[in-house]
Amino acid sequence: MEETINVKSIYGDNQLNNNKLKIFVGYDSKEDIAYRVCKYSINISSNNNAEVNSLKQGELVAKNLYTRAIDPLASTEFTYTRFLVPALTNFNGWAIFCDCDFIFFRDINDILKDIDDSKAVYCVQHDYTPKEKHKMDGQKQTIYPRKNWSSFILYNCSHPSNKKLSVELVNKESGSFLHQFKWLKDSEIGSLDERWNWLEGWTSQHNSGKPFAVHFTRGGPWFDEWQDVEFADKWIELRDNYLDSKF
Repeated sequence: MEETINVKSIYGDNQLNNNKLKIFVGYDSKEDIAYRVCKYSINISSNNNAEVNSLKQGELVAKNLYTRAIDPLASTEFTYTRFLVPALTNFNGWAIFCDCDFIFFRDINDILKDIDDSKAVYCVQHDYTPKEKHKMDGQKQTIYPRKNWSSFILYNCSHPSNKKLSVELVNKESGSFLHQFKWLKDSEIGSLDERWNWLEGWTSQHNSGKPFAVHFTRGGPWFDEWQDVEFADKWIELRDNYLDSKF
């Protein structure tokens, strides 16, 4: 039987507004300001034509939608909850997940141009191997195939293959199965322009363009030890504008 979730019970009436693109931003209590600045950057770049929701582990636990045991290798509270997005939309329409350590410069709705309904997901297909042994607040860097592919996902929630991502499956499958999109055929994984997931400290080495969205995957300027990273000035400017605007 197809599994359905009452999205309204978690996210409220606005989440059911079909006129706006559904955005789920991973929330981690250690990085609250990163989430807030990410959301602010989405809203101002899209003229508020997007519904941004915080994907909070605690809320999903309370609704019995997230039941996994604590994983010592999970670097954030949204390591696995991101894969609940199709279920949270009742397997309907298009939705985006992104980590909280992003800032956006381009209207996120532009991502829907020239997409193919035959694809189950779209992502930037990085070939990325970080040099650092640790990231963010001392968390160990883990190396695995398709690293960072799952940090920004455009889900075709209606796609038949994504209906495999039941709440039960997401709560029991391995990290490698989920983060490497092993529930899909490779032909069902579409490729996004790299500028939608511009890895700070990495993408600039081989791409001379301008990012649509910067991902502070190593750690961002909300941490004391990451004040001098690329695009830190842009993040700080957005943070200050957010704090001034009381958005």
